[in-house]
Amino acid sequence: MEEVPDDRVSLDDLDKASQLLTNAYSDASYAFTDWMSDDFTYTVGTTLRPSHEQLYVWSDPFDDPNEQDTPAFFWYQTYTAISHANEVLQIIDQLDVDDEDKERRDAIKSEAFLARAYGHFMLVNLFSEEYNLVNRGSGPGIPYIEVPETEFLVEYVRPSVSKVYEEIEDDLRLGLELLDDTYFANSGKYHFNRNAALAFASRFYLYKADFIRSLQYSNELLGSNPEAFVRDMTSVEFKSAESSITGFPQLYASPDLPSNLLLMRKVSLMQRTDFAFGVDRNDYSSLFGTHPFDEATDERENPAFVKGQNTLFPVRYESLFERSSINSNVGTPYHIAQAFRGEEVLLNRVEANLYSNNLDEAIADLQVLAQRRYTGEDITLTMASLRTFFGADSDPDFSDQDIILNYLLLERRKEFLSQGLRWFDIKRYGIAVTHEGPGGGVIATLARDDKRKVLQIPTSAIEVGGLEPNER
Repeated sequence: MEEVPDDRVSLDDLDKASQLLTNAYSDASYAFTDWMSDDFTYTVGTTLRPSHEQLYVWSDPFDDPNEQDTPAFFWYQTYTAISHANEVLQIIDQLDVDDEDKERRDAIKSEAFLARAYGHFMLVNLFSEEYNLVNRGSGPGIPYIEVPETEFLVEYVRPSVSKVYEEIEDDLRLGLELLDDTYFANSGKYHFNRNAALAFASRFYLYKADFIRSLQYSNELLGSNPEAFVRDMTSVEFKSAESSITGFPQLYASPDLPSNLLLMRKVSLMQRTDFAFGVDRNDYSSLFGTHPFDEATDERENPAFVKGQNTLFPVRYESLFERSSINSNVGTPYHIAQAFRGEEVLLNRVEANLYSNNLDEAIADLQVLAQRRYTGEDITLTMASLRTFFGADSDPDFSDQDIILNYLLLERRKEFLSQGLRWFDIKRYGIAVTHEGPGGGVIATLARDDKRKVLQIPTSAIEVGGLEPNER
């Protein structure tokens, strides 16, 4: 009994702790939420699994924890990632380290805190109601796990969303306090560096409706030169890459781009053109053709894949595949996702400024994005041009704040198409969604306050873990 009965790692030094943290980032994609959004439509001519049909009409349950691109897969893979962070945090202060290694130990602790906070943040925003100024996070959240599981068939409780947010905030602040970029200088942005942590704080406090702190962390990242964190899709580099279906996504997800702050490997089929749903061709053209500029082109529209018989899909992911062995024809499909981007922080700052009544600052940041997304003779954004664009030149019922918010949501929709963030705006702003079937008629409707916007807890977590299911 003195021998370890399996090949588990004994965390007895900093190298092993640091290595284990590479597994503290969930490899499950949340981009499947786009199939539930108002962006995607029923697609003819692709492989549609039963789970896709369920997601498309917001039907429960989604129970197979091994089927990628489903809520259950995200739930279990993310809690597995959290468990790795907890393993490190449990032992790291017990390791005997020299004085010169104490800073490295703090850097490892920082990454573990940040990874744990991020995992829980994504879970609570998918499987619980949104936190807002009305409900103050009073609804049931998700279990916040801070220690490794040592018992068989543990039962958990669901604290409030507010309590989960408190736990996330504690871990986030500890992570920021201990963070030291020195130890991840050559990581290729696959670890929580300072910029990624600031971006996380920017999003966290925005979703918490704490606009002062969201502005604080957004400003700390962007400073007075936000252009440095916004990729220029009007540039020769991006325009030249449009002709390559591999070169463009490689450039888009490149760790060398300052706008890419944190990259994650995601086990997914989202990137496959023969899989699930896409954006209706007419809606796709209409979306990118909707803007307040005369004779301008939105460079985000192309390149795009043809998907099935009736849809398109923006080229954002490189379709990658990890073989089970050198000679195997089976393996794991995946892509590299941008978990945090400078463009998101810029748009977070717009939203925070909007609710802080700093409208000039909000328009200035939207102008920065416009200059790097649209080509044309006059890409100038003003309050007057926005009012004209929305047909509200002399309509007092629409405040300047309303106009900017609607334009902001339009830009966020374009910027993150196929990347999973639209769903959170749908939840936060109570946006209704209708979905059509293969024949064109409406087959399902999601109301503004529909309880199905909160994903159902997986059945096994309810039956075995004792968790309370979400209301339906």
